[in-house]
Amino acid sequence: MLSVDMENKENGSVGVKNSMENGRPPDPADWAVMDVVNYFRTAGFEEQANAFQEQEIDGKSLLLMTRNDVLTGLQLKLGPALKIYEYHVKPLQSKHLKNNSS
Repeated sequence: MLSVDMENKENGSVGVKNSMENGRPPDPADWAVMDVVNYFRTAGFEEQANAFQEQEIDGKSLLLMTRNDVLTGLQLKLGPALKIYEYHVKPLQSKHLKNNSS
């Protein structure tokens, strides 16, 4: 079984630290569809993770997603969709942009 390093954030979200230990490349742009699916399953979005697989969202696609894409394009319930975007998609995009802007 893979070890997962999770931390509780003050805002109630759970951060999943990305490393090769949990089977994904550190840069989300390099993630395959199943890496994205497993990321969201590990983060506690088991049911919603299937939407990323059905829509064939890989790491590059994930980094291009807008708030509207997550809220309406994946046909998720509003509550989980908001959490997925605010606590996961947006931070992954910011981290990727910061790491690749040098």
